[in-house]
Amino acid sequence: MTKAELVEKMAAAADCSKAAAGKALDAAIDAVTKAVKKGDKVSLVGFGTFSLSKRKARTGRNPKTGKAIKIAARKVPKFSAGKAFKEAVNK
Repeated sequence: MTKAELVEKMAAAADCSKAAAGKALDAAIDAVTKAVKKGDKVSLVGFGTFSLSKRKARTGRNPKTGKAIKIAARKVPKFSAGKAFKEAVNK
């Protein structure tokens, strides 16, 4: 499903315009992104939790040459699905 298809489904479910649904989706994504960037967890009960995970610096290998390379430490977003979401997918 693309973002446009999601906006269309949201508009139909909420009985509003596609423009309003698109703005609501953009606002929700922006709010989640800003919160996770700050290091906060965003929990949507029944759906899941968005959080920030930190990866340590490590040594990897260049697949072409086989030489060791340094991979820098970084922050990565993480999503953990909620119980209700997992159950809905497995029905």
